[in-house]
Amino acid sequence: ANHRTTKISSSPAFVFAPFEKIQKDFLALTRKATARHILLPKSSEAALALKQKIRYAAEERFIVDVFEDAARRYSLDTTTAEQGGLLGPPNAEPTPQGYCSCPELDEARFSAPLAQVAGPIESNYGYHLVLVTERTNCPKLDNGNTRVLRGENGSSTILAGPPEDESSTKNWIVFASGQILFWVTTFIAGGIVAELAADTATFLQNNNQLPGM
Repeated sequence: ANHRTTKISSSPAFVFAPFEKIQKDFLALTRKATARHILLPKSSEAALALKQKIRYAAEERFIVDVFEDAARRYSLDTTTAEQGGLLGPPNAEPTPQGYCSCPELDEARFSAPLAQVAGPIESNYGYHLVLVTERTNCPKLDNGNTRVLRGENGSSTILAGPPEDESSTKNWIVFASGQILFWVTTFIAGGIVAELAADTATFLQNNNQLPGM
């Protein structure tokens, strides 16, 4: 008699992968960032010189203050220069991916390290220097940090994690995702066990019908 054989992978990837992807997609969709930029003419020498100047000044002053002053003085983007180069609403509220109409700037907001002047980044508008001061849901890039804060002395720059309420919300999301994954895995495993039991019963029944049994 012909018997149907069910082959079960020893790896749980077929169970976990879809839900890990859902969790990663959720984090990607909820990523937000606050960044500032300085638009300069297409001269890499001028952009690098200003970048170095900002870095030197930031050794004695808060990096955000230094960058904002430089943006007001040097940036060719008159719309954002008045706000210290801020890419977003005046209250510096973090904005999601896709917010910036300039794709190079939008990409930099989610790839440049926190509190470090990035660039020069070339676009159709010119060369940009970028400073990211807040970013959510990028743990691998930011090592758990999400914000750039002013130090106690008023001039130093420190990195910090999310506020307590944001951290609690993220932990709840991770916990809920884990619970869903556990119960779905249990359900699928139960189905596999039931199918194996049915195949075993069919196999025994067919063997009992063989000649000589």
